[in-house]
Amino acid sequence: MRRARELLAFCCLVLSTTGRPSRDFCAQTLNSDVKPGFPKTINPNDSAVLKAARHSVERFNNCTNDIFLFKESHISRALVQIVKGLKYMLDMEIGRTSCKKTQHPSLDNCDFQTNHTLQRTFSCYSEVWVIPWLQRFEVPVLHCQ
Repeated sequence: MRRARELLAFCCLVLSTTGRPSRDFCAQTLNSDVKPGFPKTINPNDSAVLKAARHSVERFNNCTNDIFLFKESHISRALVQIVKGLKYMLDMEIGRTSCKKTQHPSLDNCDFQTNHTLQRTFSCYSEVWVIPWLQRFEVPVLHCQ
């Protein structure tokens, strides 16, 4: 536990010198009951989980030849683990929207497909690695079926 606090204190020092997240972020992380290396269940509606899910969907959209964009429709399970940043492990469903990739719209403004012949959903497992002090997101694992 002492090593975890030292690591978090170091991260807060880095964050405070880069002018990124506020001290509230450091206090929240320092007082968190998430322990390094141990995945912990987190609320699927947590804003950080939703942001991680969106990064997963963006990767999915970039990897498919579908002419329509997909977006997250339901997150059934979310875990977070401290590993040189935060790793989110998500079980979610994604659905095809009525927005075409060529239009480049914000997914927030895209409705799910209403045409029954065009409706499509996938169940996905995704791991999203977030490094807050570098403002970096990576999606090393994304399996959809």
